[in-house]
Amino acid sequence: MDLVLIFISAAVINNFVLTYFLGICPFLGVSNRLRPAFSMGMAVTFVMTITASATWLINNYILIKFGVEYLQYVSFIIVIAALVQFVEMFIRKVSPPLYRALGIYLPLITTNCAILGLALFAALREYSFLQSIVFALGAGLGFTMALVIMAGMRENLDFADVPEPLRGAGITLIIAGFLALAFMGFSGMPTK
Repeated sequence: MDLVLIFISAAVINNFVLTYFLGICPFLGVSNRLRPAFSMGMAVTFVMTITASATWLINNYILIKFGVEYLQYVSFIIVIAALVQFVEMFIRKVSPPLYRALGIYLPLITTNCAILGLALFAALREYSFLQSIVFALGAGLGFTMALVIMAGMRENLDFADVPEPLRGAGITLIIAGFLALAFMGFSGMPTK
């Protein structure tokens, strides 16, 4: 039951994009069309899952063991950058159309603060290895869900009569705000 709660919490209740506002650049940049949004979400989910396992191992078997936890930021950033480079090479080799569709956003996964946030949250919350993997899957699928919802709404805007001053970034930010408000409703009312 604990793993299910971690998964649902990461995917919906504490959605990285719509609750913590992590990963906003790809959220706004890739969410024009459904296919690239879904592909980007899956790539981020994959990187998050690999990152969670690699950073857990490094944190628990190297950093904590030798008392150098203060190197978490640096070591996590290096691990994420290396993993994204491997994913980029793999996608370029396996699916050139997907590689072209993702364009500049694939290298941006390296600097996606949602992935660094995932590694730091997992370490801060002292998740076990399995909990870290489930947390990463939930966070990645929540990221994908946010991208796909936004892309679906933006595709429908092509057929809507949007006032001239709101076209483009204006309406996109308004929609992002409403989505964030909607997802905040999943966290419930604060108790006194």
